[in-house]
Amino acid sequence: MPADIIVGLQWGDEGKGKIVDLLSEKVDYVVRYHGGNNAGHTIVLKDKKFSFHLVPSGIFHKKVCAVIANGVVIDPEVLLQEIAVLENEKVDLTKKLIISPRCHLVLPYHKALDEAYEKARGCNSLGTTKRGIGPAYADKACYNGIRIYELMNWNLFSEKFTFQASIKNKILQTLDVQPVNINEELEKYKVYREKIKPFVKDTYKVLQKAITKGKNILLEGAHGIMLDNDWSPYPYSTASNTVIGSVNTGSGIPVKSIRNVTGVVKAFTSKVGSGPLPTEITDSLADTIREKGAEYGTTTGRPRRIGWLDLEAVKFSCQINNVNHLAITKLDILSGLEKIYVCTGYRLEKQKITYSECGYTELSQVTPVYSAFPGWKESICEIRKYKDLPKKCKNYLQFIASFLDVKIKIISVGAERNANILR
Repeated sequence: MPADIIVGLQWGDEGKGKIVDLLSEKVDYVVRYHGGNNAGHTIVLKDKKFSFHLVPSGIFHKKVCAVIANGVVIDPEVLLQEIAVLENEKVDLTKKLIISPRCHLVLPYHKALDEAYEKARGCNSLGTTKRGIGPAYADKACYNGIRIYELMNWNLFSEKFTFQASIKNKILQTLDVQPVNINEELEKYKVYREKIKPFVKDTYKVLQKAITKGKNILLEGAHGIMLDNDWSPYPYSTASNTVIGSVNTGSGIPVKSIRNVTGVVKAFTSKVGSGPLPTEITDSLADTIREKGAEYGTTTGRPRRIGWLDLEAVKFSCQINNVNHLAITKLDILSGLEKIYVCTGYRLEKQKITYSECGYTELSQVTPVYSAFPGWKESICEIRKYKDLPKKCKNYLQFIASFLDVKIKIISVGAERNANILR
């Protein structure tokens, strides 16, 4: 049985967690294959809200086994906090959570370096989450990374951590930042090691066996495509690749095994952090949408920047990922607006320019080309059938599907687990 994948098609915060949870009901494995705890997915179950940064979002379904594959970088402290939340909810993780020993660790000096670099950049800061993700991936790329594999082999971990921390401390002292206390951290990691050890297993073998047995696998992307390390307006990006090609490197599952690619699109645009956002709204309307949609970062709590739906960027995301299904989220937040605008292209110095032609300089200078749609007054939060949506709302959706040439399969009209229209 081929695998299905869910990817965010914008700048993150599209509502992937809810869609993963929805589609996990009938799968056997949910796999997180890249990113770290700089991404946050929110799930609402009855009167409770859960935010996960490392554990895959489908874990609350009884038959689901959650896999954190090798492409993920793990902060053990955050991982153990999430495990504690699940155990408090009486979720038996014995056979429900598997972690690859190949996962690299986000270590205390990574977080210190992340904050130090951002501070040193001053007004040119990138707006990172300061969770140490970039420095952890940098260490991975230049052979200085430490993995769960080493953590499970304590002498190796102690030796490598001491060596790396000694080097990083010199950098931190140069940047006038408090160095890491090596002995104190080693004592903490002895405790982390024992708590994480029961979940560590070769995830490649597990997933290959699942594929052979015809099990259903759902792959969970952590960030939006507009943050991909290669295809974003770099350096305003995340540290990992978010396109579907990273499934192979991040989990061992061949790309050819992917059957359906569901792209998640918020009905408007939002972004946390610095960098160009062509359709950004800067007046009081942005505040209205932000408050109505609770648009604050799951990981950082920072207010998200708000913009109109940018279909020029989303079309690129659909094409590069071969998206064949769309999930539209937070459509209910647009109810009550007089007019709704959609960006259908860019112009730079009166010439048409595509997203792929833009670096961050061009993207910050483009003029969006908009199509305007009359808004709808009715609340749509209780609607569960497409035919019951207001005509103006359906016109908006039909334009999106036609422009992107992709069918809309899921429409989310509220934060609750069942607040969806399925087509």
